[in-house]
Amino acid sequence: MTEPAGNMGEPVLLQRFAAWLQPGPSAEDAERSVFFKDGVIVLDTNVLLSLYEYTETSREEVLSALEQTAGRLWMPYQVGLEFVRGRRSTLESRKRALTSAATEVNKKLMAARKAIVEAKDVVCAQLDKYARAQQEIAGLDALVADADVDAHLDVYRHEFKCHLDMLKADHGLALNSSDAEDPILPRIAKLYGEGVGEQPDDDVLRKRLEEATAFRFPNKIPPGFSDSDKDTPLKSAGDFLLWEELIEHVRQLPPSGRCVLFVSNDTKEDWYEQRSGASSSRPWPSLVDELRRRAQADLRIETPPHFFGGIREFFDAKLAADTYAEIERVSEAFEVKVPDTPLVITEETAQLLDPPEGLALDALNSVGLASSTLRESVESASPARRLFQWWLIGVTAQLGRRAVGETEPSVAIAAAARSSEPPSSGWVSGIALSPGEWLHRDSSWIAPWFMDLLGSVPPTDRAVLRRLAAQQAESNRRSSS
Repeated sequence: MTEPAGNMGEPVLLQRFAAWLQPGPSAEDAERSVFFKDGVIVLDTNVLLSLYEYTETSREEVLSALEQTAGRLWMPYQVGLEFVRGRRSTLESRKRALTSAATEVNKKLMAARKAIVEAKDVVCAQLDKYARAQQEIAGLDALVADADVDAHLDVYRHEFKCHLDMLKADHGLALNSSDAEDPILPRIAKLYGEGVGEQPDDDVLRKRLEEATAFRFPNKIPPGFSDSDKDTPLKSAGDFLLWEELIEHVRQLPPSGRCVLFVSNDTKEDWYEQRSGASSSRPWPSLVDELRRRAQADLRIETPPHFFGGIREFFDAKLAADTYAEIERVSEAFEVKVPDTPLVITEETAQLLDPPEGLALDALNSVGLASSTLRESVESASPARRLFQWWLIGVTAQLGRRAVGETEPSVAIAAAARSSEPPSSGWVSGIALSPGEWLHRDSSWIAPWFMDLLGSVPPTDRAVLRRLAAQQAESNRRSSS
């Protein structure tokens, strides 16, 4: 094979392995501007999904910056598929993170409350043992009364909640919005216009999957081999399918000036060569070689911070320092895995956590509760009303009275129970209600807060609440038997 004329002065070894012998891409590369101004720009799925992670101000600046490259953007079908399917889970992940943070804050405050009471008990025990100082003990008991401790901790709880609520508001996206209300999707669609790849035929897809799973992944040929352990071959081969589409697309472009700028948060070993002793990794030279060999095109791979720095440099895009810092933060957090621990609301935590906005009202409407008393209760921010709000959310979900959201917390709160013994002290025997109001009176127990609730609502709503509690008690009895 004859080497290009421009390389005739170099030995063949240096020509053939030029990609391996050159340093990794740098912001100071003289030819970098060509990729931005003349190249095909391909954004990985994670770059597009990052738009849902930014604050509203930063997101607007990032979208405006991307508009500077609109004529050169091209989206592989694989990226489009992963993007439209991943938008909601990205929003839900943010919602889970904020909800988990609120739960963790309340756990810490509850632990602090317990520690304060226990510390008081230690001191009182010593006063009683060595001084018989009953007056001082009474003073400490008064100082550390439950209501006073709660009042002090509520100052911190309110302040912490304000900051978490600010994060929700600053996001600028409704965390429970429908697809039709997604403001980002139409912006992205307009940004790409016709520049979206077509779905590969089934036989083409099957052939590519076979190549990935049978040849490339076992031999750790980039890209995508780090995902080979995902639960299906199709999910495992996402990066490789993207790569194949990119090569096929570039091959169809005019020969002159073929170059590709690929932007991704993914810097795992199936995209980047982890060089021992080097200060940093670099994109695999074999990817550069493969694109040159199969599509006669040059390749440059950059992370979002470098890419948006290039847009700022070559197109004079307006990106504030705070926005650029946010781009770096989101990019660095790409590989961080947040534990997906399911949130379960109990009687203890219910009084400290506000339900997701509008969820208690949805639960109220789903069972036809209509009195102003209950409507005020589900709209109240009072801690005393949260227990009822969470129970109503939980029981309507448990009994299938409404659709349950993907990230909706589980609720482990019962208003009544069928058992020979009360679940805990304070529960009232079912005989407190008349035979016409409650079945299985002799083997039922009713939560004290629920008895109080029944006494404060009109007869129609009272009947609905009793029915829900009785059905929940029977459902729980069957589940435990």
